Order: sequence, then C-alpha cells, then structure tokens
Amino acid sequence: MASAKQGPLAGVKVLDLTSVLMGPYATQIFADLGADVIKVEGPAGDTTRFIPPGPDPARGGMFLNVNRGKRSLALDLKQPQARAALLRLAAGADVFIHSMRAGAMARLGLDYPALQAANPRILYANLYGYGRAGPYADHPAYDDIVQAASGIADLQGRLSGAEPAYAATVIADKVAGLTGTYAVIAALYAREKTGLGQEIEVPMFETLVSFALTEHLCGSLFVPPQGPPEYPRATAPTRRPYRTADGHIAVMIYNDKHWRAFFHALGDPEWSRDPIFASMRSRTQNIALVLARVAEVLATRTTAEWLDTLRAAEIPAGPVASLADVLDDPHLAATGFWQERDSDLGRLRFPGIPTRFSATPGAIGGPGPALGANSAEVLAEAGFAKQEITALLDSGALLGPEVPA
Repeated sequence: MASAKQGPLAGVKVLDLTSVLMGPYATQIFADLGADVIKVEGPAGDTTRFIPPGPDPARGGMFLNVNRGKRSLALDLKQPQARAALLRLAAGADVFIHSMRAGAMARLGLDYPALQAANPRILYANLYGYGRAGPYADHPAYDDIVQAASGIADLQGRLSGAEPAYAATVIADKVAGLTGTYAVIAALYAREKTGLGQEIEVPMFETLVSFALTEHLCGSLFVPPQGPPEYPRATAPTRRPYRTADGHIAVMIYNDKHWRAFFHALGDPEWSRDPIFASMRSRTQNIALVLARVAEVLATRTTAEWLDTLRAAEIPAGPVASLADVLDDPHLAATGFWQERDSDLGRLRFPGIPTRFSATPGAIGGPGPALGANSAEVLAEAGFAKQEITALLDSGALLGPEVPA
C-alpha cells in the first residue's frame, strides 16, 4: 500500500505518463510536495532509466533523482486490457499528465475525451514540443531543438561572440516542466471552486519563447518597434565572470546605489565622473564599455580582496563555483539542502526541496523505482481483484512482481 505522504499536495493522485526529463521533472515536484505519483511506463521503460552512471543498468543517477518519490506501474498500452485498466485507474485520479504528441495519445485511445468520459473532474495535462494549433504540431522536439528554435542558442552565441551555442543545462525541458507544474496546480485550485476538470496544454516551444522574451522582447514590445528584440546587458560579450589577480569573481553592479558605492570603494576615481556611468539608461546604452572598464579594475586585486571590499559596500558579489564546489557549499549544508537516503542501490544524495512551507512541508521520497515495481499494489488499491491482476500479468498487458498472497 502507498505510505502516507506529507506536503501541500497530499491526497492528490497523479497518473504520470511522461518520460525523459520535462514531464518527470514536473511530476517530481508533485511527489516532493506530497502527491501520490504513479509513473506509468511501457514494457521498455522510460529511456532515461538507461543513462549512466549507476550500479543498476536500468536506474541511472538522473532517473533515480527525477523520479524520486514515485511508484512504477508498467502497462503495455497497445493492449486493450491495459488501456481499460488505465481508464479504470483514471476514475479515481486527480491528474493525468503525459509527454507524447497528441496524435499518439489519440491512437492509443487516451486523449482528453476518453479520460473525461472516465472521470469528468480529471485534469488532463499535455506536455509536448509545439502547440497543436500550429504547423509544427507534429514535429518531434527535444531540448536542443527547442533551444535553437526559441532564440536561446543564438543568444548564447552572441554572449560568447562565437557560433550559436546551447545552454549547459536542459533549460527547455526544465522551464516547460516547471510551467506544467504551476499550470496543473492552478487548475487544481480552479477545480476546487468550480468542480470542473479541464485540459491543459504546455508546449515547450511557446513556453521557452515566453521565457526568453521576458527581458529580451525589449524594443520589439512596441508596435512599430522602437528597437530590436534584445536586452543588451544580457548579451554583451563582456558580460561574464570577471578575472581577478588570482581567479574569477561574479559581480553585479546594477543600480545607481551600487555604482555610487563601487566608486566610493575605489576612492572616487576620475573616470567615475564619465557621463556613461551616470544613469541606468546611459549604462545600458554603453554596456560593453561599462563592463570592460569594470573588468580592468577587478583584475588588479585578488578574489578574496574584492569579496571583502564589495560585500562591505553591499554590492552583490560571489565566487565562481564548480558543480563539485556546490556539493560542499556551506550555505547549502547549513540549510539542510542536501538529503541522503539509504536504498537498495546504497546511500544516495538528493538535492532537497527548494521551497519551504511552515504548515505543510513536503518531503523527499525514495529513489526512482524499478520498472513495474508497484504494478500489483497500485491496481489492488484501485479495487482490482487478485484474479484480475493475475490475468493482466499473464496476458503481458501488465508487468511487475506477482500478486502477493
């Protein structure tokens, strides 16, 4: 049986037909916040299972993290018995979420009308590459493709002064996953008021364009445009961690107060009276020159000296950490961010839940489950008789351990 869960979403049941990273990241957040997330996989399993490293070839590190706190139900949905079982489960679920193209779900007989017929209150969330109303609807999409299509790869290239480049993190997957999470939570709130279920669409492409153009729409917000779609400070080639006398440092001298404090810390040099430093407008218009001048100054002292000086002046600054450094960061240690769990694969370390709730805190669950590990228990909880579960296992429509006596 499912153990009692805690968190603001305790009591919410999610049927999760997502794979790879976008959808599983969204449903990982649901599991962290207390929802009962049932990961529904086909006989081959989520492809992310097989990304190394890890002692279990079917549960690599990425899979174990992004699918933590979930239970695995393995169904061959090409078989009518499996589809019928899933629709029966849906009758008692709150959320149905998938990351397949709309046509594939329709061919499986698992589109919104089918789920709505099984449960009028269900929230049906589509997480896929492109919105159904556009000409790209049937194009396959992965993070790299959407980074390129959204303008992100071009922006990265302009920042480095080189060719287009991808961000060194799967930003499209994760931004779309987060968007899917808040969209479903908003729909849960709406259902509390109206009693009605609904269909939700979260396309990666549109989501990442919205994300990128939050600041970069800029002059193109106006009709006709008053400038190009680009925030110059973010794409200036000189915008990068600054070199110091013995390393690198991140510094953000942003508003007028910061600049006054910076110049005062330097002893108010003659160049501080240059008009290009006088206002946000003039600094933005001359951002490459501004950042280049700061770079010259910061190269004259050590990282530690600058951190002391800048923090005393209340100017945002910090060291440049590697991912290995982050694992031992003293602030993260003090806040209890890293959490360790014993598992069948040994001791594991998970990043914690970044949000805090004073009355209904969430909790990290166990590592991503073995394929079909919870198949029989999930169906038994939904009212399936032992004979029905055994018949599904014998037919190959259901995969997992035998039904307990």
